[in-house]
Amino acid sequence: MRFVPTAQKSDLSPENAIATINHTATLIRHLQALLNNGNYSDIILKVHTTNSDEVKVFYTHHLLLVLQSQVLENMLQNQTVLTLQEPADCAALFEKFIRYLYCGEIIILLDQAIPLHKLASKYQVAELQQGVSDFMVRHLASESSQGHVISWYHYAVKMGDDVLQDSCLQFLAWNLSTVIHSGEWSSISDDLMVSLVQRSDLVILNEVELYNAVEEWISRNQPDVPIIQNVLRSIRYTMISPSHLFHLQKQSPVMVKHYNSVQDLLFIAFQFHSASPLQFAKYFDVNCSMFIPRNYLSSSWGSPWVINNPARDDRSTSFQTQLGPSNHDLIKKVTWNVLFSPRWLPVSLRPVYADPGPSLLQSIKPEDSRPRLIITPATSSPEFAGVSFQKTVLIGVKQHGKIFVKHVYNFHQSTDEAGDFLINADIQKRSSEYLIDNSLHLHLIIKPIYQPLVRVR
Repeated sequence: MRFVPTAQKSDLSPENAIATINHTATLIRHLQALLNNGNYSDIILKVHTTNSDEVKVFYTHHLLLVLQSQVLENMLQNQTVLTLQEPADCAALFEKFIRYLYCGEIIILLDQAIPLHKLASKYQVAELQQGVSDFMVRHLASESSQGHVISWYHYAVKMGDDVLQDSCLQFLAWNLSTVIHSGEWSSISDDLMVSLVQRSDLVILNEVELYNAVEEWISRNQPDVPIIQNVLRSIRYTMISPSHLFHLQKQSPVMVKHYNSVQDLLFIAFQFHSASPLQFAKYFDVNCSMFIPRNYLSSSWGSPWVINNPARDDRSTSFQTQLGPSNHDLIKKVTWNVLFSPRWLPVSLRPVYADPGPSLLQSIKPEDSRPRLIITPATSSPEFAGVSFQKTVLIGVKQHGKIFVKHVYNFHQSTDEAGDFLINADIQKRSSEYLIDNSLHLHLIIKPIYQPLVRVR
């Protein structure tokens, strides 16, 4: 017989219930009281505002400061009074920063993100630094009076925060048609402008809108001539109709002044619009960026589609696009049929047709029940020869009363549907970030891309 000690029996008895007593909130209040009242303080921080006579004094506690910051620990060796110099924006938030060191909690406003991130970086408070960076990524679409995404991008470049930098750049590209009409547009740096105009994923009404925005930026900022030439040569003139090209040549002050730097591109654009695409492709490499459309919101290249209560049942729609960007294809239209299904199940398994048995349900794979979107041409035509179609689906989300593009799905002619379409979305919930007032806001874009068939040397 195995002997079990009495104490162990008591430990295992059902009367010994397990519970957690959590007085964290009370502890935080006590810590806040320490900071507010300066009780038992052993360190005095004097924060001087740069280029100002303002000095803020904080009665703090050595143990709590060094627990949070290695930098402060090194600075406080054999010190009871520490004098710090901070720029005005950081000095204004230093009390909030110190309060975080005591309580581990902070409330951030949009215009406070950069100075708080500066303080967290300077004093190497890693958790706060990461928390502020995450806040910035999550609030790119938040509304502010002066705008903030471009300033956050420039700050991310300066700090080497690649995640924030890439997130800002993607947001600007996908919402460029909104950004160019904001007060932030003129504050774009030379490097950021060059990076933007070279991207094929820009969401813009058309190439003319982009050119007009670039011209405004050049006129306001007067960058160096090499930058102007680089930016102007990144405009895709082949995506602009001949009539608009003629207008730019004669009416655009920037074009008139820098015409020689883009003359060769304009000549190619006029050739592109005047010849048959198949004939043109024999002599020019049509696979380069100047012949690839961006994500144009113009009705020539796609259509918006709002699906109310998308979790309910299958939906379908159709729309027309221009066959290609060449003026030679101006009057040629392609009709596209679109099918949306919230749960892509075989017909025999859909409740409206039959009650599926257990064996059939067990055979359904998880990926079979996710939403699907299929886009196919209504008819085939010999005129499609030499043209492939990239399909892009924009998902609009609503933040602070405005609609922004937050998700983009791309798929090509070789497939009818995007394999990752809404793969992480839960459109069954009204609170889903993918829905606006229980509706799915899509914009369907067709990007015709010419392919070389025969190359003539």
